[in-house]
Amino acid sequence: MPVALLVTLIAIPIVGCESEAPPPVPERIRPVRYAEVQVADQALVRSFSGAARADVEAELSFRVGGTVQQREVEVGMQVTGGALLASLDARDFNVAVSEAEAQLSNAEAMKRNTQANYDRVRGLYENDNVALSELDSARAAAESAAAQVQIAEQNLANRRLQLSYTRLYAPAACGVAETFVKENENVQAGQPIVRLNCGDCPEVHVSVPETQIHGVGVGDAVAVTFAALPGERFPATVTEVGVAMTSSASAFPVVAKLTEHCGRVRPGMAADVAFSFDSGGQAGGVIVPTVAVGEDRIGRYVFVLEARDEARYTARRRAVETGQPTVLGIPVLSGLEAGERVVTAGVRRITDGMTVRLYHGED
Repeated sequence: MPVALLVTLIAIPIVGCESEAPPPVPERIRPVRYAEVQVADQALVRSFSGAARADVEAELSFRVGGTVQQREVEVGMQVTGGALLASLDARDFNVAVSEAEAQLSNAEAMKRNTQANYDRVRGLYENDNVALSELDSARAAAESAAAQVQIAEQNLANRRLQLSYTRLYAPAACGVAETFVKENENVQAGQPIVRLNCGDCPEVHVSVPETQIHGVGVGDAVAVTFAALPGERFPATVTEVGVAMTSSASAFPVVAKLTEHCGRVRPGMAADVAFSFDSGGQAGGVIVPTVAVGEDRIGRYVFVLEARDEARYTARRRAVETGQPTVLGIPVLSGLEAGERVVTAGVRRITDGMTVRLYHGED
């Protein structure tokens, strides 16, 4: 075979391979998180969940131990201030009081006897009929007897006080929320006997996140809604604002007390408390999340998303003028309009004109 023909045959497949174009690399479209630009009203409302509680909750107990003789109340009853709630078997305490009274009588008799003897010895001493040592002894005996009377009086007062502790009374007009013991049950001092809910208007306890707690103050007016009372709003006033986070969550405890229609709300009802926060912007302006705003040597900017088709968007850098940051975001004084979409994650990795797609959580 001629050499020229062999070279031609070998070259043919080589030329054929060089003529095939490589497959195009598909364009990688970065997913981005986004937020819609909101109107920045002077006051924005945020709600937090909680529960209603009685204005005063008290678990009452006896200050002495014993056997429950009688329980006068049941759950749901309304009691007045000073009403008897429960009593203990007081027989042992009555015996102790009688013993203390007898000891006091004996001490008083000793006091009278020693005082009379002292008066007699003092008269004799004044007439030089007894020695000074005998007078001192009589005086010491009289003073000791007087001290024993004081001790006996204090002991009797203590016994009577212990006897009074066998009866448990309501401190004010309250409702009985729970009872813990039954009649003939032996209880210890300090053991809960009954729980009372007192006060005219319930309170609502909620937890406010650390990012918004500085916008809440004592005396602020709030609105409360209850799941059990749909369609109704109850005015309330903030009475307590926590200064430390609760141990169960990174939030601060806040208490709001109802001011109207208190009788319709019962402790334990689930509630939502609506707080009004100052947006920090001018009426008619807009506000965006803090993470949506970037800043470099040129100034502050955002990336606005312009739709190209159903799936793709173009990120356009736009300079903005902003106000002071608030707990709700950054007010934008110029450069944006309500309803536009802005990138809220990875702003520094986006470039002007980049093609992106919206992130909906499926990536």
